[in-house]
Amino acid sequence: MRGIITADDEGKIIRVEDTCGNLNENQSVEFYNGIIIPGFVNCHCHLELSHLKGAIGRGNGLGDFLISIRTSRDNKTEDIIESAINADHYMYREGVNLCADICNTSLTFEIKKTSRICYVNLLEVFGIDPEKAGKRMEEIIKVAEAAKASGLIYFIVPHTAYSVSLPLFRLLKKITKDNKVTSIHFMETEGEEKFLISHSGPLIKSYQETGLLPDTINVPENHLSTIMDEVNLSGNLILVHNTFADKKTVNSVNKRGNTYWCLCPGSNLYIENKLPPVEMLKSEKCEIVTGTDSLASNTKLSILSEIKMLQENFPSVSLEELIRWATINGARALGQDKIYGSIESGKKPGLLLLQNADLKNIRLLPETEIIRLL
Repeated sequence: MRGIITADDEGKIIRVEDTCGNLNENQSVEFYNGIIIPGFVNCHCHLELSHLKGAIGRGNGLGDFLISIRTSRDNKTEDIIESAINADHYMYREGVNLCADICNTSLTFEIKKTSRICYVNLLEVFGIDPEKAGKRMEEIIKVAEAAKASGLIYFIVPHTAYSVSLPLFRLLKKITKDNKVTSIHFMETEGEEKFLISHSGPLIKSYQETGLLPDTINVPENHLSTIMDEVNLSGNLILVHNTFADKKTVNSVNKRGNTYWCLCPGSNLYIENKLPPVEMLKSEKCEIVTGTDSLASNTKLSILSEIKMLQENFPSVSLEELIRWATINGARALGQDKIYGSIESGKKPGLLLLQNADLKNIRLLPETEIIRLL
């Protein structure tokens, strides 16, 4: 395109000019060889798990992963905070300007108050014991009060169908009726459906081994009923992972509207050694967004790395589509597209240069890297 982007000192886009290829040299214009794109949007991250990098083995399935998380996440507070600070800085250097971050505690809130990344904080509630539903709500409301006091954007959300009892879902539904954004981990492992239908499989084992299996299991009967009956239909819904999503469920869920399907391929390969059905999601006209998940289940928090994996494994997906998933789609999913996600006058999306890309075929290369311009 050889266009010219003019921005002020604060990074706000003043104007975008299409030169139709006739780009004249001007002393006020800086020239770059590559593809200029808006800052990335990470639609799924767990910043407060950053201290678990390399602590959990690869490829053992979600059941074993959950056992490891439950038995190893309680590190010293200072270690958790230091790791989260480093992860925040790394994400910004890697081009992220907007991030949906899952929070189970308030430990990362001070970091986010001064971060160069805008965070949408998704305060995650979970608890399979129906007798403790009220207590779980009280705990997450305290986290919400801390988020509000810190001046942060936040929404209370459920963890997933297999980790939230029906009484807890019902309590949650009452207080989240005005949510602009809700997210939920969705069909990440094959064992989820077995757990919901017959209360068996590797997820039962994970509860048993950590002493968290209640006397009574009272959870949704399947994934579709979870979304259509137990989660508020208002606002945007981000379904995270979708590794084992099937066409029938996808088609039914899409009837809800305002639904976004978040892909975290690095995490899916790390935990289950399996990728989501991207071609099927595209054929069902799903609105797709991208995320990194946490350093407990990934080697780095890089959206560029995630879209490289998607391109490598699904070569029919164009670079234009991948960038759209990682920018404007994510901004829309998080209700922040008036500022982020695209290079338009009046926005402040950040500007990145995709360097060392294949400019002839418009593809990423293994050596493609991000240079932050704004």
